[in-house]
Amino acid sequence: MFQRMLLGDSAVLFTIAAFSVAFSIFATVAWRAIRMRPSQLEHFSHLPFETETPASKHECRPESPAK
Repeated sequence: MFQRMLLGDSAVLFTIAAFSVAFSIFATVAWRAIRMRPSQLEHFSHLPFETETPASKHECRPESPAK
């Protein structure tokens, strides 16, 4: 019975601790994104996400319809 009472109280602490850790990580990432330098924004805006890579060359792509 006493174990149940002790674990029940600590469950609230674990929940608050987990929420605090998750919120602090989110807040840090958001703060760094907001405070990013314009030169970094320019660099990230020109990253080649649409280039051919070895993994995407073998993907099935729909072919254009025959005319």
